[in-house]
Amino acid sequence: MLAAPTPPTAEANLRAALGLLLALRRQGLERLVLCPGSRSAPLAVAAGLLEPSGLQLFTAIDERSAAFFALGLGRAAGKPAAVVTTSGSAVANLLPAVVEADRGAIPLLLLSADRPARLKNRGANQTVNQEEFLAPCCRLLLQASSDGLAQETAPGLETLARRAWQGCLGNPLGPVHLNLPIEEPLHIGAEALARLAGDLAGELPLELAEDSDTASIRERLSEPIEDWLARAPGATGLAEAEGARLDPDRPGVVVAGPWRGTAGQLERFAAGLIRWQRRSGWPVLADGLSGLRGWPQLATISAYDLVLDSPGEPLGPGQLLRLGPMPTSRRLQQWLAAAPGPQLLISEADPRNLDAGIGTPSRWSQGLETWLSGWPEELWQGTPTAGAQAQAAHWLAAEAGAQAWLDRQLPAIGPANEPALSRALGPLLPPGVALMLASSSPVRDWESFGDPLAPQRRVYGFRGASGIDGTLSIACGLAELEGRLVLLTGDLALLHDSHGWLWKPQLGGQLTVVLVENGGGGIFEQLPIRPGVGASSGASASGAQAPSRLDFERLFAMPQAVSHGPLAAAFGVPWRRLGGLEELAEGLAWAAGEPLALLELRTDRQADAVLRQALRQGWRSGGS
Repeated sequence: MLAAPTPPTAEANLRAALGLLLALRRQGLERLVLCPGSRSAPLAVAAGLLEPSGLQLFTAIDERSAAFFALGLGRAAGKPAAVVTTSGSAVANLLPAVVEADRGAIPLLLLSADRPARLKNRGANQTVNQEEFLAPCCRLLLQASSDGLAQETAPGLETLARRAWQGCLGNPLGPVHLNLPIEEPLHIGAEALARLAGDLAGELPLELAEDSDTASIRERLSEPIEDWLARAPGATGLAEAEGARLDPDRPGVVVAGPWRGTAGQLERFAAGLIRWQRRSGWPVLADGLSGLRGWPQLATISAYDLVLDSPGEPLGPGQLLRLGPMPTSRRLQQWLAAAPGPQLLISEADPRNLDAGIGTPSRWSQGLETWLSGWPEELWQGTPTAGAQAQAAHWLAAEAGAQAWLDRQLPAIGPANEPALSRALGPLLPPGVALMLASSSPVRDWESFGDPLAPQRRVYGFRGASGIDGTLSIACGLAELEGRLVLLTGDLALLHDSHGWLWKPQLGGQLTVVLVENGGGGIFEQLPIRPGVGASSGASASGAQAPSRLDFERLFAMPQAVSHGPLAAAFGVPWRRLGGLEELAEGLAWAAGEPLALLELRTDRQADAVLRQALRQGWRSGGS
């Protein structure tokens, strides 16, 4: 190979960018999201040249939206999509998605163009300390040669690609930042571009620099990934084999939290859980994001919010098998914290401590399948004991009673309210259609009021950091790979990511957005801070009264004078406003025929907050 010119040419920069992307393609990269910029021009042209050979290329004008779209792709595929940005504040806009990728264990690869070292900290335009922006939340921070990407060797580019890819798919999965200084000139001429395109078409080897003395990889990382995992909270002290044992011949309960893996991994996970339930008889309290509700042959409990509030119910768990991250339900969390028996928390490829400070469970981070495989074969010949069967029967009877009561309280006709919407939505969606629940009220209402008789489906929620800032863009990324997805969201979450409508022309899947328009942040209505509203008529937990002149609307609800339907229409997205829940089925059928569509249901957030309290109080009073 020929050495790259020094100083580099635009062609040398492009060849180096192509070498990096080809190396990432060899690692498994299939999808790339490109943001606008000049410093990133070699990466942009390289992505365009590789698109005909199978690289799926998306473009986005908003880096924040781009990163969240890639986040959705990564969650659905189980492997990272790449996001390419220019230098400067563009990199800072990636941070919200990187935070969620870190906390939610989602693979995500960030490729940022940068100025070479000679321009850093000298007042050069658009030159900032961008290599530090994402570092606290990334599994790895890797940096190409500080003299410029064109100075990298072919082996160096391969190593960069391999380490970045492996970092994204490490234990746990997560984001990796690859910062790429690029020296000018940036923009290749037509003649050189045609020649290089011909090289690609003829599958000729790319000529890259070979001077390893000046083209070594510069890892701007305080510690390698192995050390990062070792210092991750809770990473050490995994349960020894004896500490990870529970007794299937005594009563116990399984609590399954949100699922973070792929659909195929969930099938194997559910098969293992069914095997354990057949042997132990333990009921499974299935979080709304677990993907287990409605799973054939698996006995699940979903009305635990109400069941655990039943006066005098003897529902002590005995033993607890906790699976995955913390469940959404606060009531269930309280129950777990008070449980006196032994607890084992099993996570899927995530050594971090996921117990949220609830109890002191033993921990096993190598997954349910591995844990089950460690039991002796003769164990599986047994059957549930009488005590376990009696406890399971008690749970199932309580579940049936609570669900029948909710059916009477939440009819799927009349003016819309949020609990009834969550209950009605599941049975109306065909089997196999995936659902995403925005943070705040939608995920909580689905958890408490969703219909367990609805078909099993993949249910996505992003509770690593539980933000609302990329809701629509994440949903578009999920829909791209799911084929069809329904998003249930509130109005502030949708407005926060209104640029997400820009994905419409590129969207390959079908996305229906079901909007709860309640004039502000409905989740805050459930706090006892609004004067005259709350669990104790505005009283706080200490008994103090909220100030009567507190401007709750301005400080918390923050209603916005935005008409979401016309706003969506401005992006070319069709929309309909539904008059009530009885119109939901027809609306969903209409939306399914559009690539991207909005259904709006108007509700009264104050009335819905009162309804939620009334439902719980009515149940505690004997289900009256």
